[in-house]
Amino acid sequence: MNSGKSGIQSILGAGGAVGRHLANHLSSYAGKVRLVGRNPKRIRTADDVVQADLLNPEAVMMAVAGSDVAYLVAGLPYKTDIWEHSWPIIMENVLRACAAHRTRLVFFDNVYMYDPDSLNGMDETTSFRPVSKKGAIRAHIAQMLMEAVEQGQLEGLIVRSADFYGPSLVGLSILTEIVFNNLAQSKKAQWLGSVQNRHSFTYVPDAAHATSFLGNTDSAYNQVWHAPTPVPTPTGAEWVHDIAAHLGVQPKFRNVSKNMVGLLGLFNSQMKELYEMMYQYDRDYVFDSQKIEKHYGLIATPYQKGIQTIVESDYLPSS
Repeated sequence: MNSGKSGIQSILGAGGAVGRHLANHLSSYAGKVRLVGRNPKRIRTADDVVQADLLNPEAVMMAVAGSDVAYLVAGLPYKTDIWEHSWPIIMENVLRACAAHRTRLVFFDNVYMYDPDSLNGMDETTSFRPVSKKGAIRAHIAQMLMEAVEQGQLEGLIVRSADFYGPSLVGLSILTEIVFNNLAQSKKAQWLGSVQNRHSFTYVPDAAHATSFLGNTDSAYNQVWHAPTPVPTPTGAEWVHDIAAHLGVQPKFRNVSKNMVGLLGLFNSQMKELYEMMYQYDRDYVFDSQKIEKHYGLIATPYQKGIQTIVESDYLPSS
């Protein structure tokens, strides 16, 4: 049962990859969409824009006020020290504000906390066993939310995504940065780990659609959902070949091993941050979203269609 189109729904961290798509989807549900961030930009003329630092409890309290639903979709710089400092504060501020204003909370999460031995077929029941600092942080803030739900402080839910891909994700998708962009420039694609391993990617428009739908579906609350993600899951080699075919180039690639990432990390801060996450690329990484399909019929965009849309949007000359 959906809540219907009324009231205010607020996006906390509206400038990120998911937030931009989410705003468009929420216009079908909310009387007003409020975009909250340090430097939020209006997406539709009817949107409210609220400048707020999510690290500031008073600012968060004011930003959430009057909201029926708040969506925490913020993306922080990919640095462990920033995550360690900022994520617990942000989650605490948002939980307090939502509890005070009787606002439902939808948190957009990743899979960094999952047991590395259970990545081949991970679903909403997969156990937590983080082996990275970033994973431990994500486990902690997810547990903060679910404990608040269990204690009756608020209604909330978590939407989890695999690594994501989609149009216009400059600097936000590893698939864009090291495969799409390289091939489009007639360079060799880079693939982390073995190209024989399977690796799921969630299409950002699908993730945003699912997040808006779940946030407006009463029966979805107080549990975890995986965003729609296609099956079967391609191998790295299949990803490179399919993207190259749509770009009309040769599927040339090179493997980037964990040792190479470690070496590059001596000179490149992004590679240094990626090193602890390389366990996700040395095995099959298969994301299971059957739950949302079974309960609500939400089906993922096929990979071939997603790739085609990205190529047409980002790499072909506009007519």
